[in-house]
Amino acid sequence: MRRLLLLPLALVTLTLMTATTSAAEKDARVYEMRVYYAPPGKLDALNARFKNHTLKMFEKHGLTNVGYFVPVDNKENKLVYFISAPSKAARDKALQAMGGDADWKKAVADSEKDGKLVSKIESRFLTVTEYSPLLKVEKGAEERVFELRTYTATKGNLGHLNDRFKNHTIALFAKHGMTNLIYWNVLAGEKGADDTLIYLLAHKSKEAAAKSFDAFRKDPDWLAARKASEEKGGGSLTAEKNGVVSEFLVPTDYSPLK
Repeated sequence: MRRLLLLPLALVTLTLMTATTSAAEKDARVYEMRVYYAPPGKLDALNARFKNHTLKMFEKHGLTNVGYFVPVDNKENKLVYFISAPSKAARDKALQAMGGDADWKKAVADSEKDGKLVSKIESRFLTVTEYSPLLKVEKGAEERVFELRTYTATKGNLGHLNDRFKNHTIALFAKHGMTNLIYWNVLAGEKGADDTLIYLLAHKSKEAAAKSFDAFRKDPDWLAARKASEEKGGGSLTAEKNGVVSEFLVPTDYSPLK
């Protein structure tokens, strides 16, 4: 990537487009983003159950562990994680089998002797965009903070939003020191499939992220790309209210992706 940054932006864009398109074509898996809300005082016990039991159970029943995180500012006692499966049907079958697994039933019963560990669960099924890099589920060379960004497109503009990311945004993110990890749209047929883009970035720190985004937003190439895309889309490509939502995450000690 350091070599890419020395190239003109047009060449950076072309190189990233070529690499990411072929990579995304190989990743036809369905990802699931799950958010667990733990009751007060129960998050440590929930993390312990995932570390000691849940990840092994997922793998046993054919699910792939991707990443497990908690928000930097975790006021809601959240655990945010990503798993993947060959298809949604495969995911459903795996969880059904896991639910009947005697080892899993015992782990749940033992962990909940003093009360339930989860008060609410949110789930979204995701598919990788054509321009997404191929996610490497591994530990980074240095400690880093992750940023989960969720975009809601204005009516009819998800295609334009994806085009802007494909042709401009991801190259500009790289130019300004951000690491593109993976980009998803919501699985067809699910709520949000026609207007939602979700992606993960990595930064050295929250401060580094702020610095990178400040430079990105002032970049003449970004300003030109945004202007052209909004002219094509008839206005802003993201909704006025909660059109862009960002949350900084840190990986748990058992997360494959760090």
